[in-house]
Amino acid sequence: MDTTRKPYPSDVSDTEWDFLLPYLTLMREDAPQRSNDLREVYDALRYVVKTGCQWRQMPHDFPAWFVVYQQVQMLI
Repeated sequence: MDTTRKPYPSDVSDTEWDFLLPYLTLMREDAPQRSNDLREVYDALRYVVKTGCQWRQMPHDFPAWFVVYQQVQMLI
């Protein structure tokens, strides 16, 4: 988790992250799309799902909404 922001209740726990990480690394770490911390992107996605907010209304301390949206599109 990014230590520069306060955690949200929807943030993934360390135990959950350890389990999920192998399934979420669909591309190499040096790929241009991975310029953001993958855990922060995943936490942002969980925030959208949990709160039901629109993509463009995500809090500004997450990666940009279009980065998170793009990652989701790669998963489906």
